[in-house]
Amino acid sequence: MSRARQAAVAVAALRIAYGAALAVAPARTTRSWLGSDASRPATGVALRALGAREIVLHGGAVAAALSGAPVRPWLVASMGGDCSDVLATFGAGSHLPDGAAVKTLAVAGGSAALSAAVVAALDA
Repeated sequence: MSRARQAAVAVAALRIAYGAALAVAPARTTRSWLGSDASRPATGVALRALGAREIVLHGGAVAAALSGAPVRPWLVASMGGDCSDVLATFGAGSHLPDGAAVKTLAVAGGSAALSAAVVAALDA
């Protein structure tokens, strides 16, 4: 397996772990992002769905990388999800804890950049 595919598996595995954390402990995982709203039961529904997105999407990336199938579409979809997380967070503005938008930009934006780097390595 190429180093780029190994990197894709590593990145996707981290995202699967994040998805699992969202599914198992949504409030705890997102407290600094969503503040006290993270503990609301209705918020937990959406957070668990987000966790499922992470698990399924990145599970597909791992399966593709291991089987020799194209990984790029999975990572591009992941980057789209990251960008939507950033936009949604900035859209919430002052309704989130101080610094939530900047933290989300750092984490989700950084994740999108990392995925883009892996895509570039896959394409090389």
